[in-house]
Amino acid sequence: MKRLKITNDHGWTPRTLRKQERKIKDASLRVRVTAVRLVMEGHLGKDVAKMVNLCRQSVALYVARFNEGGLDHLLDRRLPPGRVPFLTEEQQQEIRQLVLTTTPVDAGWGIASSWNTRILQSYIQHTYGVSMSREGIRKLLHRLRLS
Repeated sequence: MKRLKITNDHGWTPRTLRKQERKIKDASLRVRVTAVRLVMEGHLGKDVAKMVNLCRQSVALYVARFNEGGLDHLLDRRLPPGRVPFLTEEQQQEIRQLVLTTTPVDAGWGIASSWNTRILQSYIQHTYGVSMSREGIRKLLHRLRLS
C-alpha cells in the first residue's frame, strides 16, 4: 500500500493544525484535521485510521482534500440542499402569528379554545391548498419554536 503524503502543506505545520483542532467545535470536522495532522507527523494512513476511528479511505480522502485546497477545502461540507418546504417562509410566519395571536374560534375554525395539529391541518389545506400530515405540522410548529 502506498504511503500517504502531504504534498502541499499550505503553510500549516503540525503545531498550527493542533491549535486549529482545539478551536473547532464540530467533532467530525475536528477528526478531519486530526487525521491530516497525524499524517503530516509521519504516521501511516492505516494507523491514523485506527487512532481516529475512521476507515483508511476516509483518511486518504481528507489528505487529498487538504493537499488540493488546504484547511478551507478540508473543512468544506457540501450537504445536499434538502427537500423544498410545503409552505413558503412567509406562509410559515403567517401560521406562527395565527397560532400566537388568535384562537380557532376567532379564525372561524370550530369551537376549540386552542390550536392543535388537526385544526391546523384543515386550516392549511383550506387556506393554502397544501396537504400536510399532522406529524409534518408538529415538526413545523417545533421549527417555529411553538409547542
